[in-house]
Amino acid sequence: MHEAAIPAEHPATHQINTTLAPGAIGPYSQAVRYGQLLFTSGQLGMDASTGAFPPTVEEQTALSLNNVKAIVEAAGSGMEHVIKTTVFLKNMNDFQKVNGVYASYFTEPYPARSAVEVARLPKDGLVEIEVIAVIP
Repeated sequence: MHEAAIPAEHPATHQINTTLAPGAIGPYSQAVRYGQLLFTSGQLGMDASTGAFPPTVEEQTALSLNNVKAIVEAAGSGMEHVIKTTVFLKNMNDFQKVNGVYASYFTEPYPARSAVEVARLPKDGLVEIEVIAVIP
């Protein structure tokens, strides 16, 4: 059996925060940088300055991705460096609506993506998106 060697030195972990995205509502970070990788927490489709949720899934998707973008940029990266996304939907019937907005935030080669329907999202949001990005 072959075991992978674990390097003696691990990259440092750094917390990433920005006021341009909603603050954490619990004991977690908006994002964590590990080496050249950035892992964001899920971002709801809420306005960062007011905490308000717009009524439609399209508007919430745009705000969610704007919040993701603000965090990714605060870490020194950009949406073009996102390599994986996970989309949590309150209702899978909204997939095409979300996909239409989502497509305007990414270009080819598109990030890998998972999309799942969940029973409930925090604050009764309609969509939540998290990403993994490379920091160049």
